[in-house]
Amino acid sequence: MQNGKIEVLLITTRKQQSWVIPKGGLCKGMSPHDSAAKEAWEEAGVVGQVNTEKLGAYKYRKRGNTYQVNLFLLPVETILEDWPEATKRKRQWLEVNQAARMIKKPSLRRIIKTSKEQVKI
Repeated sequence: MQNGKIEVLLITTRKQQSWVIPKGGLCKGMSPHDSAAKEAWEEAGVVGQVNTEKLGAYKYRKRGNTYQVNLFLLPVETILEDWPEATKRKRQWLEVNQAARMIKKPSLRRIIKTSKEQVKI
């Protein structure tokens, strides 16, 4: 939340070709929402308590494989200046509609646009 508005943190892909959200595979021995928190720390340098209720899901293809991404809300408590992928990615906070416009993937854009109704303030 910033000035009463919900904001979304976007990060660049490693090759900085497009804006995305932090995501990654399930970590062995971790729940999906704990894995999401770990990815947010590694890729975006943010820490918080992940909501265990799924915000949405979408699929994408990479190197001939199809992956399903489950999205979880992470209210950010700490923004780190240094994090594991700080030299590989840029990050940017945007109001929900602005963030949706920056996302190329239509299914992710739709989830971000509708997230305002799902977020309990």
